Amino acid sequence: MTLHMPFDNSYARLPERFYARLDPTPVAEPRLLKLNARLAADLGLDPEALARPEGVAMLAGNLVPAEAEPLAQAYAGHQFGGWVPQLGDGRAILLGEVVAPPGSPLAGRRFDLQLKGAGRTPFSRMGDGRAWLGPVLREYLVSEAMHALGIPTTRALAAVATGEWVLREDRLPGAVLTRVAASHIRVGTFQFFAARQDREALRLLTDHALARHYPHRVGDPVPALALLEETVAAQARLVALWMGVGFIHGVMNTDNTAVSGETIDYGPCAFMDSYHPATVFSSIDSFGRYAYANQPQIAVWNMAQLASALLPLIDADEARAVERATEAVHAFAPAYEAAWLDVFGRKIGLAEAGEADAPLIQDLLSAMADNRADFTRTFRALSSLPEATGADGPAADGPARDGFLDPAAFDSWASRWRARLAREPGGWAARQAIMRAANPALIPRNHRIEEAIRAALAGDLGPFERLDRALARPWEERPEDADLRRPPAEDEAVRRTFCGT
Repeated sequence: MTLHMPFDNSYARLPERFYARLDPTPVAEPRLLKLNARLAADLGLDPEALARPEGVAMLAGNLVPAEAEPLAQAYAGHQFGGWVPQLGDGRAILLGEVVAPPGSPLAGRRFDLQLKGAGRTPFSRMGDGRAWLGPVLREYLVSEAMHALGIPTTRALAAVATGEWVLREDRLPGAVLTRVAASHIRVGTFQFFAARQDREALRLLTDHALARHYPHRVGDPVPALALLEETVAAQARLVALWMGVGFIHGVMNTDNTAVSGETIDYGPCAFMDSYHPATVFSSIDSFGRYAYANQPQIAVWNMAQLASALLPLIDADEARAVERATEAVHAFAPAYEAAWLDVFGRKIGLAEAGEADAPLIQDLLSAMADNRADFTRTFRALSSLPEATGADGPAADGPARDGFLDPAAFDSWASRWRARLAREPGGWAARQAIMRAANPALIPRNHRIEEAIRAALAGDLGPFERLDRALARPWEERPEDADLRRPPAEDEAVRRTFCGT
């Protein structure tokens, strides 16, 4: 069989110590579960060809197109703060890169096509190199939902069943995810070469990453410093966007931090139901290192590790290099605070929130935490409240206040909120429009994802397909999706998530 793909593989042109070349391990009976036809077309790929047997064989790893140069990338990283000098793609293989064609919404942009669950690699350590169906469907749903929410993220092109079993806590059906990313270059990629004192590789990687992700900085006198500054700014904005939708990554290790500023590696990730800043879902995050409220400071820590790796390229004088790198990392805090204020200001109806508005936002969050209010529903409900409660009194605010254990806590805040919005130009309808555009009606709630996975394990992809369709329109309140918007009942709540790979 012959399958031609428009690959142009820039990472494969780097020296071979950056990766290990190998083909995916074929699977027994590949079967297409889901193809993201719109994304395929945007990438310049033929959805019909991908859905045919040869295309499915490629997406499963059974067929390698002539233009592909399959490889597993090398990287290191800090995992839960502990240093691991060699990690690498232990179950993922990069098939190649495509450049989106003219006329596409992605025109001119370069993307990796990576198979997750493609078999053992030299970096697999004790792993089997495979993935099971649950995490593949979870990443498909959550990454596509994040895209629909406007948050930089890797994407899902396809999910394929392998016809094989993988052993975890039980025998589970295998699957392969085709992931699309601006690149898979991580903070840990730089750490890998820094730990080996391979300055030439660091320089090549820096130039490659800068040209690929921040071409406007190519030509800067200190490329490594330019890359650090851009990555810090991208991560600050990204984490602020996570916070704005109640998203908890769960494993913010340096090997899961992309220099592109995309969200990458959806393992034990989750969206909060009831708001609390200390919320943790990951079953392996015993001490809450990656809790919701800790995500900004962990991002700073990760940026410091990138800075450390780049020091030899920033300045020949070590003290001067440290000074310049420290200044770049310290830029995270003001960038994050500005992005957070912009995100949450819009969530309460302010087109341009100022520092004086931060206490109003924080007071709402504190009241939500004390009263177990649902994060998504509370913010979304603000856009439906009247400009004044009038004769109905507090009852007019029912869509928001009824979610508080003590509704009076919301009443106290709402009076201050209305007073603040009254000073804004454009009238109440304009405030509501801002809030509707900032507060999704629908998120991929944990219990609905688990429901879809359970059904898929029983051979029914209907709930997965339904959830995928609904999550593509997160700002709409369609009546047929009302049950998907509801928070979980007590017996439905998912309080622990697992990597499950």
